[in-house]
Amino acid sequence: MHYERPDGHTFSLYLRGGESTWRLDAGRAHGWPGALCLMPQGASSDWEINDTFEFVHLYVTDDELRRQFSETLDRDARLMTVPEATFDDAPRLAQSLRHLALATQARETLRAEEAIATAIACLFSDPRYGGARLVPLRGGLSLVVRRRLIDYVEARLEHVITLQELAGVAGLSEFHLQRMFRLSCGVSPYGFILNRRIDRARRMLADGDPIAEIASACGFSSQSHMTRMFKAVTGTTPSAYRRSVA
Repeated sequence: MHYERPDGHTFSLYLRGGESTWRLDAGRAHGWPGALCLMPQGASSDWEINDTFEFVHLYVTDDELRRQFSETLDRDARLMTVPEATFDDAPRLAQSLRHLALATQARETLRAEEAIATAIACLFSDPRYGGARLVPLRGGLSLVVRRRLIDYVEARLEHVITLQELAGVAGLSEFHLQRMFRLSCGVSPYGFILNRRIDRARRMLADGDPIAEIASACGFSSQSHMTRMFKAVTGTTPSAYRRSVA
């Protein structure tokens, strides 16, 4: 199989299998669970696939990757280079791509965005792929920015809230927002918003509102989504919680 990606960069991580997948134009190297491949824009490759496998693909346009390179590292976007890698062992980058796979399966947009921003930062800071130095943290969010973010979240809790939106409110890159938010609040933006949604759900459950309406008002994609996340955070289901406070 011939693969070519002329219009963007590709991150690939084998989650399961891969031992019978060979790259024919790279010395017949074969994959394995946890193996990472990087294909920069314009690269081409030839593969032989002899068995089923599971992996996660992340496609990033050149413009978007250069934007995140510039904002994450505070460097000129024209200096960005993306190496080609076949079946590498890069634990930090691999872990962020695993988080992306889990977030995508759970349909958690903000959590997936956090994983993407982390993956890109891991790529550029990994010694094998350039070893760029991340801009050091010099403190958390200012009280004004923190209040602005909290007010924004509370006003839009029933809607999908993206990392890019929050970064715009704070005037930071997505990656730096994550770092500074965690330093200031003790959790990631995703964790903070999830806790706020669960708190609102608790109040509405105690008031006797229908569970389907609560799910919508709290920003969950469905009643089953709310039930799953509510139990993950509280250890009990919404129905059981309602009975306990009745």
